[in-house]
Parts: sequence; C-alpha cells; structure tokens
Amino acid sequence: MKQKRSWQWAAAAGLLGVLLFVPRVWPAAPRSVQEALYEQVELLAEAITVIQTEYVDPVEPKKLIYGALKGMVESLDRHSQFLDPGAYAEMQVETKGEFGGVGLEITLAKDGVLTVIAPMDDTPAAKAGLAPQDKIVKIDGESTRGISLQEAVMRLRGRVGSKVSLTIFRETGDQLSEVSLTRAAIQIRSIREEPEVAPGIGYVRISEFQDNTPRDLENALEDLEKKKIPDGLILDLRNNPGGLLDVAVDVAGRFLPTGTLVVSTKSRIESQNQQFLSKSHHPLLDVPVVILVNGGSASASEIVAGALHDHHRAILMGSKTFGKGSVQTVIPLRDGSAVRLTTSIYYTPSGQAIHGKGLEPDVVVEQPPPSSSENEGQEGKEEKKPVAKDPMVLRAVDLLKGLKVYKKTAAPAA
Repeated sequence: MKQKRSWQWAAAAGLLGVLLFVPRVWPAAPRSVQEALYEQVELLAEAITVIQTEYVDPVEPKKLIYGALKGMVESLDRHSQFLDPGAYAEMQVETKGEFGGVGLEITLAKDGVLTVIAPMDDTPAAKAGLAPQDKIVKIDGESTRGISLQEAVMRLRGRVGSKVSLTIFRETGDQLSEVSLTRAAIQIRSIREEPEVAPGIGYVRISEFQDNTPRDLENALEDLEKKKIPDGLILDLRNNPGGLLDVAVDVAGRFLPTGTLVVSTKSRIESQNQQFLSKSHHPLLDVPVVILVNGGSASASEIVAGALHDHHRAILMGSKTFGKGSVQTVIPLRDGSAVRLTTSIYYTPSGQAIHGKGLEPDVVVEQPPPSSSENEGQEGKEEKKPVAKDPMVLRAVDLLKGLKVYKKTAAPAA
C-alpha cells in the first residue's frame, strides 16, 4: 500500500487519531458474498423508491443516499464516518494550522457519550479549565445523546467571537456544570520549549503532531543542545491527542538509531500491513529522556511513547494513556465526499496493541484535573504556572537527577 498522507480529524472540536489518505484497489469478493450484497442493495433501492413515492414531502435522492451512507458507515464503529463534501473539505483545511472554534479534541466513548480527549493549548477550552474525560452532555442546551462526531464538530464551530454553551459532567465532581466559551481563531502551536527547567535538564512540550512539528522539534533540540543539557530531557506529551502518523514516526526517530522499528500496523488485508522505521540522520542518542503522559495522551502520542519505551530509550511518567490505537483511512469518493474507515490497528515495537488499553507509565504520578469551581469566571484569562513549578515536571527532574547520580556510582573504577 502506498501511503500518501495521514491526517488528523481534530479541530475546534474533533476526533483525534491517526489517519491515512491512500489510494485503494479492493480485492474481488467471493461470488456468494457478491450475490448476498446485491440482494441487500436491491432492498436499499426498494426502500428509497418507497420513500420517494410515499413520503409526505418530496426528498432529494442525494439526501437519501447521504443519510444511508452516514448510517451504514457509522454502524461499523465509533471512529468510522461518512463525510459529505463540506465536511471532507473542512477536515483538510484543519491541517493548515488555523480554524475557528473552541479548541477541543473530542471522541465518542464506548457508551456513545461525547467525551473530551484533551483541550488544545492556549484555546478558549483550555482557559476555561476543561479537562480530559469531561463528558459533554449538552451543546447550547441541546442534548448530545446520539450525536455523531461530525455533527458535534459543526455545532461547536462558528463565527469567531460568537459564544457556545456546554453542559459538562465531570466524574470527579459528580455534578453538571455550565461552561460558556467564546469561539476564537484556533492557531495550533505544536512545540513549546524551556531552555532549562533545572541545571542541565531541558524541556520540550509537543501539543499535537502536525506537518511543521519535526522541523520545530529539530530547532528546539538544537537550541537545547547549544545550551548543553547533558543530564536529560523532559518530553511532555500530556493532553496531546495525536495527529499525523508520519510525523509521529519522525519525532520518535529523533531519539532512536536509524532503521529502528517505531510502529507497525496490521489490517484485514495482509498485504497492507506496514512497518514504519526511524530515518533521522542525526538522532539524539546520548541524553536520558523522561516522557510525561496522561489520559489525554492518545494515538500518535502513544506511538512515540510506546516506541521510545519499548526500545528502552525513555521512561514514561504520569498516568495511563487514552488507548486510541486504530488507524482510520480516509477514502475519497467520486462526488467530493469521503468515507473514513477503521482499517488497521497499530502495535508498538514489542507487539503491544494499545487500542482500548492505553500505555501504563513506569512511574505513576496522578495529576488531578482542575475542579469546575477553580475555573469559574476564568474564561478568556490565561494564568499559566511556570513549567519549572509543575509538580510532574519536578518529579521528572528528580528522576533525571537520580539517574545521573546512579550512573556516577555505578561507573567502574579506572
């Protein structure tokens, strides 16, 4: 299978994930299967004819077909979707790095409830204190029960400066709360660095895996190397909902020897199974790494964390990751629409499937989400704590210092 591009269904509100845009040549189905399919297609055609002749109002054929496609694809699993031409075009626009919305990554949980994966950095959702695993019960007073991801995305978006009201259920507080957000132009900055969070220890946060992430990471690491960070690097992937598959491979390869297995995918069609290897010509191999993860770390984040962990290149610290390990392939259709299908599952280098399970950290450090009361009246305000005072970052600093001491004491005498 020739890979063209992976895309993320992420937006002012959207489903994170690893997506592939690929051309497809489908194998012919056995004749008995084809015959059964034709019988069911005839049933569909019969139902359409009945609706067109008997329904109280005239209905456009396209509306009927799009409705049938939507129901058919979304019945497969909660990550598969039918995208009409407008939704498909908007998905591609999102990867340009700016769009209007509130800055939420969302998914449908196993129970069908609209759930926050993570708020994007420096967005209305993040400033209002929304947190991973928050349940969105209502949007502008309308229930989200039975809502599709595409519909949720469209309802959360709107004109910059307009408001949208969310009713949120947070299990830790066991209560409903109302959050009013003002839509903004969402500009995603995927990389944030701190020259030194402690002497000899650098910090880089990746908020999403976008086209420009490898270049920005390279620049950030070059700056840190100039400042000399011999004692270690903290790679912060908390609340990173994922992004582009090839970018995740590039990022992981920055810390692994060239030609190292980063991730593999297995699908129904064996010939389409793939392995992705690191390609960096100047990998950063001699600096200890601690990766920070939590329940908002998903998909491409789990690819990077799993690869570096399995190759004993990094220590994972934090809490269990989200567990999004399926690959969605976006296949364009002839009229400008597309189907987004779950086509494979990805595996870490050790053969671990993360989907529905997540990654368990080596060092468990729970960081409780902010309570709703802490964020009342805070919309639009940005009150960030310095990275160097973040409790989990402080724990990572202590761990890297401990590794330094251990190396010195364990070194054989000359």
